[in-house]
Amino acid sequence: MTLSVIKENPAVADLPLTYAIELLDLSAISITGIDKSKYLQGQVTCDVDSLAEQPVLCGAHCNAKGKVFSCFRLFNYHNSYLLFQHKSTIDASLSELKKFAVFAAVDITNDHNLAFHALVGEQAKQLIQQKFNQVPDHVSPVHHNEDVTVVYLPGSVERYLLISNKEHSEALMTCFNLPTFSSAVWNLLEIQQGFPLLHEHSITEYVPQMLNLQAINGISFTKGCYLGQETVARMQYLGKNKKALFSLSANDYKLTSAPIIEKKLGENWRKAGDVISFYHSQNNHIVIQAVLARDTDDSTPLRIKDESNCKLSVNQLPYSLTQA
Repeated sequence: MTLSVIKENPAVADLPLTYAIELLDLSAISITGIDKSKYLQGQVTCDVDSLAEQPVLCGAHCNAKGKVFSCFRLFNYHNSYLLFQHKSTIDASLSELKKFAVFAAVDITNDHNLAFHALVGEQAKQLIQQKFNQVPDHVSPVHHNEDVTVVYLPGSVERYLLISNKEHSEALMTCFNLPTFSSAVWNLLEIQQGFPLLHEHSITEYVPQMLNLQAINGISFTKGCYLGQETVARMQYLGKNKKALFSLSANDYKLTSAPIIEKKLGENWRKAGDVISFYHSQNNHIVIQAVLARDTDDSTPLRIKDESNCKLSVNQLPYSLTQA
C-alpha cells in the first residue's frame, strides 16, 4: 500500500484528533566519532554535555558574530548525534561545521537515508505503545527500536517523531492507518509552540535571543566558549536585545510568500519586522511566525505590508519572554 499524503492545509479546527505528518521539509545533520561531544560543545548554544540528563536539547548553530545558521533539536541516534532541523538550513550549517572539524575525530554528514515522520494527537501514544511496546515520555524521551527511533516532543499537543530508514518508512507509516499531512502542518505546530522555524532566507539574520532560544532552554550561559558566544552573552547580560519571536494570525487573507510586517505609528505605517515562517489554511486563515520589537503586545496595530484589510492579532506563546 502506498502512503497517501493530504496536500491541502486544513483549518486548525478541522485537524483530526490523531494524525500523521510526512516531514519532507525536515532533515538532520549527523555527527559521529570519538570527539563528537567535545567538538559540538564548542559549536552550538546548548550544553551538549547535558544530553545524558536531557536527552533532547534545543539549540542554535551560530557564526562568529553570533548570527544563527540553524535552529535544531539535538538527540542521540544510535552512535551519532542528530541535529534535526529545517532542510533549507542544512547546507549552510553543514559547511560551517565541517570547516572547523578538520582537527577533530568526527564525521559530519547529512544522512540522506533517513526518513522523518510524526504521529500527533490524542491516540498517538496508544498507537506507539501498540507498535513498539514502549512509549517515550518526559523522563525518557528517546527510544531506539530495531528499525525505528521514536522521540517524544512535549507540548499542548503530543507529538512523536519517528526516524527510520527510507526503505522501511512507507510500510511503517501505512500500518498506522492515519490521515497523513505534509510538513506544512508541522510548521503550524512549531509556530504554536514558539519553536523558531528558521528557513534559508533568514540564515545569519538573527542572534539566538531574537528567536526566543533562551525561552526554550536553547542557550546555556554556563557552558563556556562556543562560536558566537561573546555576542550571545552580551545580548543577555547587557540588555542589548530589542527583538523577539512572535506568533500572529489573521483571517480571510491569502498568503503565498513571506511578507514584511508593518505597525502603525500615528497616521503612518512603518516596518515592524520580518516573517520567518507561516501556515496558510485552505479557509484563508494564516498563522505567522515573525521577529518583531520585543515590546510588541496585543495593543500594537499590525498588518501585512501595504494590506490595509489584513489586520494581525498577536497569539500567546506557551512561555514567557519577561522571565527569559
